[in-house]
Amino acid sequence: MNHSYPSIDWQEQSQSHRGLWYSEAQLPAPQKIMLIDDTIKANKAMELARQGIGLLWVGDYQNGRELLRSITRRLDRPPRVGSQKIPTLPAEIFALHRQNQGQKAQILGQILIALTPDFVINLRRGQDVSQACKDVIGEITQPIVMPFKQLLAIVSAHEWRKKKVFVPSLKEHIIPHFGVYSPLRGEYLELAMQAPLPTNHVQAFDIGAGTGVLSILLAKRGFEKITASDMDPRAIACARENIQALGLSEKITVMQADLFPPGRADLVVCNPPWLPAQPSSPIEHAIFDPGSRFLQEFIAQLPEHLAIDGQAWLIISDLAEHLGLRTRQELLELISKAGLVVLEQLQTKPKHPKVQDENDPLHFARVKEVSSLWVLGLK
Repeated sequence: MNHSYPSIDWQEQSQSHRGLWYSEAQLPAPQKIMLIDDTIKANKAMELARQGIGLLWVGDYQNGRELLRSITRRLDRPPRVGSQKIPTLPAEIFALHRQNQGQKAQILGQILIALTPDFVINLRRGQDVSQACKDVIGEITQPIVMPFKQLLAIVSAHEWRKKKVFVPSLKEHIIPHFGVYSPLRGEYLELAMQAPLPTNHVQAFDIGAGTGVLSILLAKRGFEKITASDMDPRAIACARENIQALGLSEKITVMQADLFPPGRADLVVCNPPWLPAQPSSPIEHAIFDPGSRFLQEFIAQLPEHLAIDGQAWLIISDLAEHLGLRTRQELLELISKAGLVVLEQLQTKPKHPKVQDENDPLHFARVKEVSSLWVLGLK
């Protein structure tokens, strides 16, 4: 772990304490710390959190988890009629939704928990989280303070890593890592399984590899040389572990790169972030692409990395279009401007639970959403 992380100070039982401040969302360390325990009510905790006070939990560990659940339920309630201006334009609805999500994250991020340098929770009914934290944070020599909700996310990711995630399209289990977007939405993999392969299919590039699922899929479909690239060290470690676990290391090379590896490929696949909006945590970079910069750079640089008869599979949802964040015409103009043509488009409807959730503020757009695999070639 990077020991340049800021320090955080607090008083407990008339003694001064200092530890490292660790926030995945890069929230600033609270300037004021108050100890809270089982006696505090959820509404009072929310009131203090809204004031920017860091609330360090010193009560029963399981009761602390229940406090978080209680606050979450309150924050998820629809606003009272008339308490909030209701937008009508899709982009405004999305902006309000992101604003509410951000405020929720800020409030929940003020409920804190401290751990020893060995990642031990010195609380009643404290959970063993040491291995989960070591996997994510590494070795430390000082106590550490983090948002309680973040600790639960680290523990949850550790459990998923042990259980693994079954991917029906691959008929394989994938090992997810904390901070790497897990392939829980499988419809795009089904499209990649169905898409006709280019005439030559020896060399492939997988741009923004994440867990490595698309590289693994291409290996199963007959590609002998696949280079998977990603900028995130966690994604690189995750992809390598999955590729090694499935015995595909001789076919798939994983490297850190800003978009493309050197050279050209018969097939380039990319499942970019789908929504042009600002991420609020590292893992959200897999979902949100500010100003569509990733998408624009990928399409602009693509011709330099395609073989003469090569193809690219751009896997993307049209959710951004239904939210008023990007038009179909803008996407088509990006493709044409780069000297590319659309050879084919495969489509499917998402099957994830949010499509059925009528209480989701973005339900109006999700019910119209279509996931597509755009087959692109050189003009």
